[in-house]
Amino acid sequence: MGEDLHPFGQVKDFAPYVAKIKASGADTLVTGNWGQDMTLLIKAITEAGLKIPIYAYYAGVSGTPTALAAAGDIEVYQIAYNHSNYPGEIGAMATEFKKKYNDDFYTFSIYNGVVLLAEAIKKAKSSDPIKVASAMEGLSFKGFNGESQMRKSDHQMQQGLYISKWQKVDAKNTYSVENTGYTFAPVKYVDAYVASTPTSCQMKRP
Repeated sequence: MGEDLHPFGQVKDFAPYVAKIKASGADTLVTGNWGQDMTLLIKAITEAGLKIPIYAYYAGVSGTPTALAAAGDIEVYQIAYNHSNYPGEIGAMATEFKKKYNDDFYTFSIYNGVVLLAEAIKKAKSSDPIKVASAMEGLSFKGFNGESQMRKSDHQMQQGLYISKWQKVDAKNTYSVENTGYTFAPVKYVDAYVASTPTSCQMKRP
């Protein structure tokens, strides 16, 4: 696989890191890389022949699925608030988005954002930003990925997470990500109360 030019580096720039991972004897790789950096990392891993499971938070960001498909035999799991094969209303929305824009709708958080905003405006009985922000504190609602809540202490969304596996589409998981013939199939759902972690944030309010 040849080098790809990139304003922030090339595949060879990731090779030393991959070599260290390989030399360490690590049995799993967890990465927060995303976008072009993730794409370059995947290409460097493929070129090095490193065959270990990869857990990534942003494997579904545009461009990365195409790189994963090109890598062939690669074991990747995504930890995210969404996966590629929702049924019902959300699945239909994603399908219609792809038909209209020929792109994958992977920023499902937009849905929760709109629902949260609408519920807060209704609760505040106002569209005043300060009142709406205050109404959001501790507000629970039904999100696309289960029961969700805007945590009062720091305004961080508490929501369920999915572990999904990169695999070829099959009869159960039919959505082809970036038209690759592959998809992120859900393996496990983690409830919001399990995924939530403590915070020491002391958020200042107006």
